Amino acid sequence: MDYNTISNSMKTEIEAIKALILSYLESDIELIEKVSNYIISAPSKKIRPLLVAIIGNCLNLKKEKSYKLAVIIEFIHTATLLHDDVVDLSGKRRGKDTVNKVWGNEASVLVGDFLYSRAFEIMVELDNMEIMRILSHATNTIAKGEVLQLECVDKVDTNVDQYIKVIQYKTATLFEALCECSAVLANCNDEDRKNLAMYGRNIGIAFQIADDILDYTADTNNQIGKNIGDDLSGGKITLPFIYAFNNCNEKQKITLKDIIQKRKIKDFIILKDIIFETDSVKLSGDKAQEFVNLAKNNLKVVEDREVASLLNYLADFSVHRKR
Repeated sequence: MDYNTISNSMKTEIEAIKALILSYLESDIELIEKVSNYIISAPSKKIRPLLVAIIGNCLNLKKEKSYKLAVIIEFIHTATLLHDDVVDLSGKRRGKDTVNKVWGNEASVLVGDFLYSRAFEIMVELDNMEIMRILSHATNTIAKGEVLQLECVDKVDTNVDQYIKVIQYKTATLFEALCECSAVLANCNDEDRKNLAMYGRNIGIAFQIADDILDYTADTNNQIGKNIGDDLSGGKITLPFIYAFNNCNEKQKITLKDIIQKRKIKDFIILKDIIFETDSVKLSGDKAQEFVNLAKNNLKVVEDREVASLLNYLADFSVHRKR
């Protein structure tokens, strides 16, 4: 089984979600449509809508509700990307110019705000206060994660627990919310709801660790959703750096601190060499695998073994993907 096989098995659902996304992007403001379609159509694995579709089928969720939830999640995710690119001063995402580079920071921020507000309009259509509570809390938590990450910029003494907290807030929260919302819409019992939510959280954490590893292992910018070296240019302290800083010698510590705090992009290869010398990529991969194993453990509540197999594969894919 591979990602394309799973994606093809959900082709009808994914196409329906895509069509619904496009319908909700219709606007009498030309710039909104242009920018929204530009980023929504960008190449990506679309793992979040796929996860919603699989869980929706697993729980026999009404297609209309499942598809609307997928659109909400994708809009919130896309809005965070638009805002992230402004904060990070990014110029490329998966080899394509970012919105802020093409239309400017103002358009990127404002269209991001439009997508957030559109997501909340769709939430109202679901007419479920618990869904509103989960997703409004998730949106707030993501924002807190962004600020928390900002506080950690350049801080070479950031530890693993602090890093995990940042990515749990910033990335895993949305995975957790989409899984829990699916359970709520399907009227699952409290135990199943909790386990599905934790499955989402754990693969979300694993997903972000893998993304941070790719900053040092990807061959080209087209492989990942950012430029290689973006973490360095933004002074971001990610897990490979944390392990490298903790395990290198004193001379290398001084070098790493100088590179990250002075944003020495030209010395990225030196940083990369130290990360590999200290086995930090493997250590980071092992940590990601810990969360994958936790996610799989959460799936014991899923009675349909075929569905459980798909979800198990997505958990593995979150770590072993190449983009």
